[in-house]
Amino acid sequence: EVISFAVMPKDRKILHKRIAQRYQIMLQQGFVDEVRRLFARGDLHQDLPSIRCVGYRQVWQYLQGEMDYEEMVERGIIATRQLAKRQVTWLRSWPDLHWLDTENPNLLQSALKILP
Repeated sequence: EVISFAVMPKDRKILHKRIAQRYQIMLQQGFVDEVRRLFARGDLHQDLPSIRCVGYRQVWQYLQGEMDYEEMVERGIIATRQLAKRQVTWLRSWPDLHWLDTENPNLLQSALKILP
């Protein structure tokens, strides 16, 4: 028997805050430099699936001069939030999925209660 869990904050505001924090961390850890190296190769373009991914697309557009840094950050966060929403919608279609709230201090105990 397979038991499926989805773990995320019930409060969407918390999820949005974490997405923004995570995107900022990616930027601090050199994400723009990573994409800049890909951009400089010359054999890649914005229509490739790998460059169209969330985050990469926005940084690529920034490097092309289509937007400034602040807009790139905002669009990257928005795109990530939209992706998260699609993922949640997809997960809702799973039969017998058990949702667990990341903010629950008894998260582990809650999960263990579900197990046979």
